[in-house]
Amino acid sequence: MTLLINIFLSFLKVGAFSFGGGYAIVSFIQKEIIQNKGWIDLKEFIDIVAIAEMTPGPIAVNSSTYIGYKVAGFWGSILGTVGVLLIPSLLALILSIYFNKFKSQKWVKWALNGMRPAVLGIIASAGFTIGKVAFADYISVIIGSLAFIGVYKLKINPFLVIILSGVLGLILYSVII
Repeated sequence: MTLLINIFLSFLKVGAFSFGGGYAIVSFIQKEIIQNKGWIDLKEFIDIVAIAEMTPGPIAVNSSTYIGYKVAGFWGSILGTVGVLLIPSLLALILSIYFNKFKSQKWVKWALNGMRPAVLGIIASAGFTIGKVAFADYISVIIGSLAFIGVYKLKINPFLVIILSGVLGLILYSVII
């Protein structure tokens, strides 16, 4: 029972303090689940992020569901998912009620302008940390560079890029190793 409560509280914390959504939450999950709790290692976390990107739904939900299941089974997945969604859902509800009243206020615009670069910094930090493990050799650097070009420059769907990267990794690593 204590483990289930810890899963819920850990993902409640992740959901409460992860602003920016998407990849910004990766850094928070990494710190709470890997560094603070030690429930999974960094390599497994990178795999979870890749799988979460390929499956429908937000990375936070997919990651919390998977990690909760891995650590404590079915109820762990339920509590991890509820935990990560609870506070952001309540905040979104409250903000949706009041945002239209205040969105034209200068102080709201200033605050949002200040938050945008912070979110980018959080995403970059998570990318750097994951990159240290993901770029293990020159093949991984080539695949990562091609994936970046595919998504950023060529506007290829990220799901397709992940699948193609997996196929390319299967081919290149099987030939070299």
